[in-house]
Amino acid sequence: MTKFPCPYLGGEVELSEERERHITEHHPDLLPDHKDRIGDTLADPDQVRRSERFGNARLFGRWYDDLLKGKHVVVVVVSEAQPKARNWIVTAYITRKITEGDVEWERN
Repeated sequence: MTKFPCPYLGGEVELSEERERHITEHHPDLLPDHKDRIGDTLADPDQVRRSERFGNARLFGRWYDDLLKGKHVVVVVVSEAQPKARNWIVTAYITRKITEGDVEWERN
């Protein structure tokens, strides 16, 4: 398991081996070559949105000029309060535009 610091959530976000395999299989443009971008996006996002599909999930997005001629990395994080506080990555992907969810926070 890999853990990434996430100041926005005030703690760490977990990336399990199973979720990492999922991302590698379904989003090979991101993993394994750009794993560092997941950590960078969580540490310093451009935008945080509330997921429309999962009430307890947020989408962390960050733009990279040098990634595939300019793309966003989106990291979807589920936050659980019970039975203990835990934040974990359900998926992550590269996209041209972030369209899902309402903006919760945005860099000025």
